[in-house]
Amino acid sequence: MSSTRNPAWDDYAAALGNRLSRARQRLGLSQERVAHAAGISGYTYQKFEKGESKPGTPMNPRLITLVALSQVLEVDLSELLGDFPDMTQGR
Repeated sequence: MSSTRNPAWDDYAAALGNRLSRARQRLGLSQERVAHAAGISGYTYQKFEKGESKPGTPMNPRLITLVALSQVLEVDLSELLGDFPDMTQGR
């Protein structure tokens, strides 16, 4: 994948962050509790709910992190991930 930003990925990351937030709120869990249970820092999880890895950069978590989050949030991984963007745009 090239270093050129893909707006579809930015949108996808934001939507994934929203799904994380809704799942967490549905269970009545704090961000810190979800992060701890998934083995990541609270700061990292907070950024994930915003769809970011760092300010201005869409999140791109590792698969093991996504699996852990889906288990903690009691959501199927496919439901958490949703529909994927077309990453071939501009190629």
